[in-house]
Amino acid sequence: MQVNQTIIHVCCLVAYDGTDYHGFQFQLGVPTIQSTLEAALTALLNVSVRITGAGRTDTGVHASGQVISVQVPWRHSVADLQRAWNAHLPPSIAIRQLQLAPEGFHPRFSADARTYRYTIYQSDAANLHSVPRRSPLTDRFALYETRLLSLDKLREATTFLIGEHDFATFGQPSQGENTVRRLYQADWQMVEANLPLISEYPGKRFVFTVNANGFLRQMVRNLVGSLLEVGVGRWVPEDVRLALMARERAHCASPVPAQGLVLESVEYPKHLGLFLN
Repeated sequence: MQVNQTIIHVCCLVAYDGTDYHGFQFQLGVPTIQSTLEAALTALLNVSVRITGAGRTDTGVHASGQVISVQVPWRHSVADLQRAWNAHLPPSIAIRQLQLAPEGFHPRFSADARTYRYTIYQSDAANLHSVPRRSPLTDRFALYETRLLSLDKLREATTFLIGEHDFATFGQPSQGENTVRRLYQADWQMVEANLPLISEYPGKRFVFTVNANGFLRQMVRNLVGSLLEVGVGRWVPEDVRLALMARERAHCASPVPAQGLVLESVEYPKHLGLFLN
């Protein structure tokens, strides 16, 4: 006898190593985060499902706080669903948290803000000219930079980005033509690192954290690429302001590689009662 199953709407906090995936969104014929999550649920439930995500991270971009939602037939606890789903996923993807979704919840349109982080690993200044241009134990999740960076200049240039601006220089909209976004926070931190398990060379981690109400396609990678021009002395901080005001892609430096970028978190109104964090 077949037991009737209730259709439930759940939202999840998802982490993934995006190295081997062609971004989050489904694409025919190539592995993506969405298609892998859906295939795991299909194998578990024996029905086809469609997942909705908070953001379309690009090829090679990682996440520690991507948010998704999906409607599924299920008659057990949500904790059981999380355990069973994870059991069908590869090691590169994990459902960190799962709960019933509030009424009317949408991972993208219900969000107030998103936070991204970009990490740059720089060898110690004494080793800058003697180390290789790559670091196998860090390259999967950070940009390995052999040029000397100025934290003060990076921070000075970043101040021009705070607030509401037209960021057409630094990205393209996913849909429509609106390129105006509001940056609530953008800052650089430097962390001394001398951990043999991370790298055989002592050095520093430069971490760029940015929080905004939304992002254009490749916006964070383009911003970091332009800020790095300041950090290595090829631009002055004022050049970032001029590039922003130009609102033309030709004024943007080349984007940094994807592997250093992580979708850190997605923020929602408190009244929704989400425990996702």
